[in-house]
Amino acid sequence: MKLSGAQAIIKVLLEQEVDTVFGYPGGQVIPLYNALYDAPLRNVLTAHEQGAIHAADGYARASGRTGVCIATSGPGATNIVTGLATAYLDSVPLVAITGQVSVANLGRDSFQEIDIVGVTLPITKYNILVRKPEDLLPALRQAFYLAQEGRPGPVLVDVPSNLQVGDVEWMEAEPLTPPVMETAREEILEAAAVTITNARQPVFLVGGGAVHSGAAEEVLRFARKTGMPVVNTLMGIGVFPGSDRQCLGLTGMHGHIAANMAVANADVLIVAGSRFSERVTGDRNRYVGKKTIIQLDIDPSEVDKNVMTALPLVGDMKENLNKLSERVKKLDIEHWWHTIKAWDATENRAAQSGERLTAPWLMKELTRSFKGEDTVFVTDVGQNQMWAALHLEVDAPRHHLTSGGCGTMGFGLPAALGAKIALPEAQVVQICGDGGFKMTGMEIYTAMRESAPFITVVI
Repeated sequence: MKLSGAQAIIKVLLEQEVDTVFGYPGGQVIPLYNALYDAPLRNVLTAHEQGAIHAADGYARASGRTGVCIATSGPGATNIVTGLATAYLDSVPLVAITGQVSVANLGRDSFQEIDIVGVTLPITKYNILVRKPEDLLPALRQAFYLAQEGRPGPVLVDVPSNLQVGDVEWMEAEPLTPPVMETAREEILEAAAVTITNARQPVFLVGGGAVHSGAAEEVLRFARKTGMPVVNTLMGIGVFPGSDRQCLGLTGMHGHIAANMAVANADVLIVAGSRFSERVTGDRNRYVGKKTIIQLDIDPSEVDKNVMTALPLVGDMKENLNKLSERVKKLDIEHWWHTIKAWDATENRAAQSGERLTAPWLMKELTRSFKGEDTVFVTDVGQNQMWAALHLEVDAPRHHLTSGGCGTMGFGLPAALGAKIALPEAQVVQICGDGGFKMTGMEIYTAMRESAPFITVVI
């Protein structure tokens, strides 16, 4: 069966169970947008390409599905670069489809020709310029596979305009054999279990990798089994319930006193899905100190990249946490909890008292107001982000969305739009500063047109 390239792209999107695309049309994607007219897909036309890529990112973070963004060549493609970097550093599954000048005009400094594959090489998990009709379907299917496989990330497929209007022979997708998820070696698991059992001052640190692996249940089970304190990175908020008595909250540069003191004084640190960024560790040599670090991660390149790990458990986090839980027992650490509570008592909570209007008080009030509801908090970047991370109580994964690794101002509002479209029944609350709001605030127009209401708090 022959289809136009644009029709084939739509058919692959439907094959991959995509229901929504975000984007902005331009000359080199007009054939694709023409094909969208008759497609059973929700086409969200944003005010700007940056809004489109951040909305696709928010959609992916909130739902766990792959977000899809479409942009034209040249400035359209370069306008999504920041969004790709944002997704790349936070391991968010995205597929960006960009238009390109026709194959005959490549390399001739043609109108709106930019080597977007070259530009985005360092900030995508995989990217490709499709030059032949027969390569279009395999490239798109590979893109969706790689976006979700292993450690998720953004993928870009650059499609020249002549391939969108030319004929493509439709071929059904061959069934893929899911990769066998690696689990840690038995001797390392056993050594980790013995180390945890003998720990006197253990801490369980939960990062964004626990969100992507869907390991919230396993995280909770391990924490309950051992009874140890739990801290989280910015990207790990909500994996372990923020309101739980075992949760010490945010650790790192902007973290809570008790959380940071517990990590600093721990003899054993179990880390689930964190890359040990400098915002978490500060001086990395002092951070490691004399503690034994047990690191769980899907990506072997993360082991010993930023800090030296004594016991790396590489592979499927859910499986490795289950295996650890089977080997450990309730720890006798009452003395450790007594010390932690003394640190916690030193934190200044005057700004949260409600005697005057402050941002910390507002975060506590937002928590109280929406308690018991399905509420997704989306933050921008800056002090608003830190106030939210410190003072909101988030009890479920994918209910706190923020730009961590890239720290992208302007992320919040379009990401909230994407989250609301992904989860229409949820209450979405977006928190931002006036600077970030001004950068992408025009996407309020998109939210109104799409009937996707959410609350925005501008500080």
